[in-house]
Amino acid sequence: MKSKGWERWAAILTVAPSMLAIAVFVYGFIGWTVFVSLTKWVTAKPDYTFVGLANYQRILFGGGIDSQRFYIDIRNLIGFTVLFLICNIVIGFGLALLVDSRLRGEHFFRSVYLMPYAVSAIVTGVVWRWLFTPGTEELGATGVNKLFEYIGLGFIHPRWWTDPTVWHIHPDTGLGEFLNQIHLGFFTTAAWGFPVGTFSILIATTWLLSGNVMVLYLSGIRSIPQELREAAIVDGATQWQVVRYIYIPILRPVTLTAVFILLNVAIRLYDLTVAMTGKGPGFSTDTLAFNMFETTFRSARFAHGAVLAALMLIFVSAIVIPYLRYQLRQEGTNT
Repeated sequence: MKSKGWERWAAILTVAPSMLAIAVFVYGFIGWTVFVSLTKWVTAKPDYTFVGLANYQRILFGGGIDSQRFYIDIRNLIGFTVLFLICNIVIGFGLALLVDSRLRGEHFFRSVYLMPYAVSAIVTGVVWRWLFTPGTEELGATGVNKLFEYIGLGFIHPRWWTDPTVWHIHPDTGLGEFLNQIHLGFFTTAAWGFPVGTFSILIATTWLLSGNVMVLYLSGIRSIPQELREAAIVDGATQWQVVRYIYIPILRPVTLTAVFILLNVAIRLYDLTVAMTGKGPGFSTDTLAFNMFETTFRSARFAHGAVLAALMLIFVSAIVIPYLRYQLRQEGTNT
């Protein structure tokens, strides 16, 4: 009995430093951020005067520049996230199928596809910023636009991340009519659509993360029994039918995991944006994380920055909590 009691206390003492660090540096700082968001601290000098939800009301319903920028960020997030999920899921799954086809040099290609994930996002952003710098009339084209000139496509000459254009949702479409009929004033603070400048970030993030999605799918494909594939082929199924009716249904949990991971990345996107574009012209490439950083540390409006951080936490929690519940249910079903 004494031995078991000592082992229990030894286990508690072993994990106690980690639990204390998490309690202070994670949950403690989350609590501090929420507290600051409820105060009047909007200058470099701390002011802990309690104002309740006034700061949240200013951001969500105020109609000023803070509210406008917030909803532009939401617009950017929605448009970016939709294409971000589609590109990474499709490319990652395609690469996994390619690697699983037992090509010569499989280990080499698998390493090449996964290599971008090991590169710092700041380094990635700096490189892609140079590649997508459109150039000027005086200096000529640079980066990718220079390549277009070499292959005879110089007439394209996109402005990449410097383009403030937004592809608006036409009011005659069903979605446009729906947004116009909501009559919640804060929806009118942003021109709803897809900002063209976000394509640059989309390409860079897809290059960075599609290899990681490939690994998830490849591990799932390799777990499918070979006998199941062979039986389908013997029954006359084509390779596409094997993918459509065997791979995709079985890999739904993998797809769900990839979607949750990518959603989390999209909401917290910061470092690559800082290195590539910043907030962009007219906030065309702005993100919630970059907005929070500028509001807090450049404008010294700590309460408003804390509001943005708290809202980001809510968005991430809305993704993580259902995913954790799903994982727990899966574990319960398997046991």
